[in-house]
Amino acid sequence: MAAASPSLPNLFSFLLLLCFNLGGTLMVASGQKTWCVAKPSSSDKEVQDNMVFACSHVNCEIIRDGCPCSIPRTLINQASVVMNLYYQQNGRNPWNCDFKNSGLIVLTDPSYGDCQYQYA
Repeated sequence: MAAASPSLPNLFSFLLLLCFNLGGTLMVASGQKTWCVAKPSSSDKEVQDNMVFACSHVNCEIIRDGCPCSIPRTLINQASVVMNLYYQQNGRNPWNCDFKNSGLIVLTDPSYGDCQYQYA
């Protein structure tokens, strides 16, 4: 009797469960570009704390008035810009975007208009 091969939905489910069992961090393909942004569900205090932390380690000039990422002047937008700077400049490791579980690694470039999110 021949062994049954796993169906595609079952294989996908297994891989998804495996991903979450490995800490919930989705592994990306080698060479895949990633960016770090603030989770939309983060509180204003978490986002503000992230900005203070990130700006104590990287140059946050890009979000100052008149600079490319100063608009829109929302806390979550500006935190995302500087959280990404920190993430990029510290090696793009999952832990460099954790920010006490208020950071999110994304595969789509979040740049907009003249505001270009750094990819190092």
